[in-house]
Amino acid sequence: MRLLGNIIKRSFKIARSVQAIRLLPIDQQHKTFKRLLKKAQNTAFGKHYDFESILNAPTTEAMIQQFQAKIPLHDYDSMHDKWWYRSLQNEPDVTWPGKIQYFALSSGTTGSPSKHIPVTKEMIRAMRRAGMKVFFSLTRYNINPDMYTKDNVMLGGSTSLKDKGGYFVGDLSGINISQRPFWIRGVSKPEGEIAAIADWEMRLQRIAERAKDWDVAFISGIPSWNQLMIEKIVEYHKVKDIHEIWPNLTAFVHGGISFEPHRRSFEAMMRKPMVYVDTYLASEGFIAYQNRPETRSMELLTNNGIFFEFIPFNDANFDGDGNLKGQPKTLTVNDVTTDVDYALVLSTCAGAWRYLIGDTVRFTDFRRKEIVITGRTKHFLSVCGEHLSVGNMNSGIEYVQKILNTKIREFTVCAVVDKGSYAHRWYVGCDPQVDAAQFGSLLDGELCRINDDYATERTSVLHDIQMHIVPPNLFIKWMESKGKMGGQHKFPRVMKKKDFAEWEAFVAKALEMS
Repeated sequence: MRLLGNIIKRSFKIARSVQAIRLLPIDQQHKTFKRLLKKAQNTAFGKHYDFESILNAPTTEAMIQQFQAKIPLHDYDSMHDKWWYRSLQNEPDVTWPGKIQYFALSSGTTGSPSKHIPVTKEMIRAMRRAGMKVFFSLTRYNINPDMYTKDNVMLGGSTSLKDKGGYFVGDLSGINISQRPFWIRGVSKPEGEIAAIADWEMRLQRIAERAKDWDVAFISGIPSWNQLMIEKIVEYHKVKDIHEIWPNLTAFVHGGISFEPHRRSFEAMMRKPMVYVDTYLASEGFIAYQNRPETRSMELLTNNGIFFEFIPFNDANFDGDGNLKGQPKTLTVNDVTTDVDYALVLSTCAGAWRYLIGDTVRFTDFRRKEIVITGRTKHFLSVCGEHLSVGNMNSGIEYVQKILNTKIREFTVCAVVDKGSYAHRWYVGCDPQVDAAQFGSLLDGELCRINDDYATERTSVLHDIQMHIVPPNLFIKWMESKGKMGGQHKFPRVMKKKDFAEWEAFVAKALEMS
């Protein structure tokens, strides 16, 4: 088996070295851009915006300028209401050639209705290529070659997709797992029968029952759901840590939410050091991945079916609720700078065009095109100009849990009116529970340190943090009450007032009954 592992590892290294001999990111983006327009020029969207004339421009730069001038920026509602609803009626050639066979359900937050994001055959292939690049990157870590022949637990949504008569809908991870290539199915767990179970608790139970039969080296998925899986396995088998069941467990490939607030909880369930690799996979496409161990940043996938544009995330381009102001100028990968937050805009091989995905990113390395996710355009706090991002919140939570030696499971926050002014009201689920006042004071101090706008507003109209420490299982129960267990569902870090009022009522009732 070690010989086979060495062959696989050597193959990965050769493939990675071939990848290294490649075009510059801007040239890759130019190539991707032209390929997308050529492919879609005869669709209803391509004809409406005259892709043919754009492609006849004398230079690629001129093509991009015409593209940006002719085609408006879209959010999900405008893309769906003008175009994608037709694909949902089985009409072919709307924004991408042919009929759309899969739609990924994506809600973004627990309270919003499900979005239907097209997933084409080309996008599935692009996601596979990106997945292979992630595994190529593992050769940069000191991983025993034998591990490449062992099992990989891919914890996602159910592979039992809903047939809507002409297309299927389901969680993106369920779509990808159901379409995984044959050569990986032998080492991919859980197997088809368990992977198809829609009930989250039942699927976890079956995974726990089968866990000892698998020789797992890699796990992948959203940190919070993988944490629940590991806890279930440890509890079921009455062991101290997951390495008693999976002694070869080596790496966790994660994404969906920031891993850092979960790191301490994760490492508490491990006996051995783990390799952690971050990825940026959304329903709209595979965007970036961590390509080297020296950084937590992720390399943008500039040659994988997505053309990227970037809008500076500032008051000139977005209002206080995170809504776009008009049609601001966008930048390409060659125009960005480091240490600036940008709203991400995608045009993809799934028929999304100049589409605001809702995430904000920051470049940490211009040459390598490495980014970190800093938050969401509508998931930040700025009721009085404090401009507090989810990235700031994650950093603050990570700092406090180290100081207080506790493990943070989940958190959420909302801006509230306080005596004619404003305050941020936090709910944090941690184990063991700690003093709320001390937690709030430490968090406030760290947020002031890392965010000058926040520090300024704390001296005027923004009152002290209102901190509530609650049992971590309340967050899980809330998700369960919304039917949002497992898959790519995430608890919202920032809640809107209506959802927050419902959450507070839920918490009050749960605490009263306990």
